Amino acid sequence: MFDGSDVRRSYTTVRTQIEALSPEDLRARSDYLSSSYLDQGVTFDIGGEERPFPLDIVPRLIDSTSWQAVELGVAQRVKALEAFLADIYGEGQVFRDGVIPRRVVTSSPHFLRPAMGIRPPGGVRVHVAGIDLVRDEQGAFRVLEDNVRIPSGVSYVMTNRRAMSAALPEVFTHHRIRPVAHYPNRLLAALRACAPTGVADPTVVVLTPGVYNPAYFEHALLARLMGVRLVEGGDLVAQAGHVYVRTTHGLHPVHVIYRRVDDDFLDPVHFRRDSVLGVPGLLNAARVGNVTIANAVGNGVADDKLVYTYVPDLIRYYLAQEPVLRNIDTWRMEDPTHREEVLDRLHELVLKPVDGAGGKGIVIGPRATKEQIEELRTRLLADPRGWIAQPVVQLSTVPTFIGGTMAPRHVDLRPFAVHDGERVSVLPGGLTRVALPEGELIVNSSQGGGSKDTWVLSADNPMPEVEPEPAEDGPFHPAIKPAVPPQQEPAPPTSHAQQEQQQLSRSPQPQGDPSC
Repeated sequence: MFDGSDVRRSYTTVRTQIEALSPEDLRARSDYLSSSYLDQGVTFDIGGEERPFPLDIVPRLIDSTSWQAVELGVAQRVKALEAFLADIYGEGQVFRDGVIPRRVVTSSPHFLRPAMGIRPPGGVRVHVAGIDLVRDEQGAFRVLEDNVRIPSGVSYVMTNRRAMSAALPEVFTHHRIRPVAHYPNRLLAALRACAPTGVADPTVVVLTPGVYNPAYFEHALLARLMGVRLVEGGDLVAQAGHVYVRTTHGLHPVHVIYRRVDDDFLDPVHFRRDSVLGVPGLLNAARVGNVTIANAVGNGVADDKLVYTYVPDLIRYYLAQEPVLRNIDTWRMEDPTHREEVLDRLHELVLKPVDGAGGKGIVIGPRATKEQIEELRTRLLADPRGWIAQPVVQLSTVPTFIGGTMAPRHVDLRPFAVHDGERVSVLPGGLTRVALPEGELIVNSSQGGGSKDTWVLSADNPMPEVEPEPAEDGPFHPAIKPAVPPQQEPAPPTSHAQQEQQQLSRSPQPQGDPSC
């Protein structure tokens, strides 16, 4: 059933146990997954049609060493993006130091001037992050894109786990799998920790656009599991710099809003005047520090795929560390040198709009017709700032149950991180999305993809702690001091030799191997 020699060693037990099932039994269990999702209303929208989200019966396994590198790299990236957002909406030191051109940030449609100068309680802007990763041909995890505006999909992580433990209990119990059920509690704790100053018992709400939003199931699930109100814009009112929720007993103060409404619709006073999804005056309440908006308004600039190309430099600048997780090699179409090379190689590369989401607008050169290539060339020349180019990355594959048999299908991974102001916690697992059509490289559910339960296996022995390698070359942000080789304290001088200062060479820190 499995394609023998190419299956990773970590799948040995899963393979043995699944192959012990009869084809009829396996099909019945796979059908159970589909029906259980339909019964729960776990659906997504494709072209206005609600469809169940396909969950494959074969889990994705990630060993503890690989996960350690993912965890370290995701936390590092979130910290750097947090510092970057605080800087660009504050003093703008990163521009003066020449790390990223000011025009790259200010030309992004997600850079919001009304958010300038807002300092959120606790200094946290990225309360929740979803960092999309892929494994390249060498098995190393690479960052595909950042999602720190309104990352979605964590509900599938929890529902996938619950469904898989019921569908394959004998397989589930034979592995030491790190849990994911604690996520709502950790999210609630992080939201409460970032409440306005002086609020001992903050009221938290989840703000949803409503039942017609494709991710409404997730909004409702998180609100229920956190034990907080699920509200729409009309349920809230901003008065005199404070926000309240309407209740049967009158207005009740709200201190933290976990919003799942896009920036453009969040406050009609500052953004779209025709929005009925947001709360007039909400941004003013955030500016005076009386309410926390999670994630912060204006975070979308960090999701911009042109900004993505600068993130490795931002990590070095703000953290004085080398990136743990590398970017995909990328050409900036706004750079004349890059543009000339890309225009000569359109048939070889993948072109992405910088503000695209859900796989929309992506053109895969090797699969495009001559007419599509020429149309793309025209669009690139008309708006070079709006595009990046990347090589075709042969995403790693995992065994997937397709048409009654196992076949390799391409996958990516979205780990979710929560930042409480003290620590960035990465949920062990994340959302594995799988491209179900053979040979397809776009995994998004909006493009017909499915998902897998992601099992991060516990280590047999405690894992040694690792740290990112220090960056040696600046510039560095003035607030941080890059690591320098430590010096040994001299012993009391009893001879000339003992008076000489001994230099210790810097030893590289042990790194987790990100490959399989």
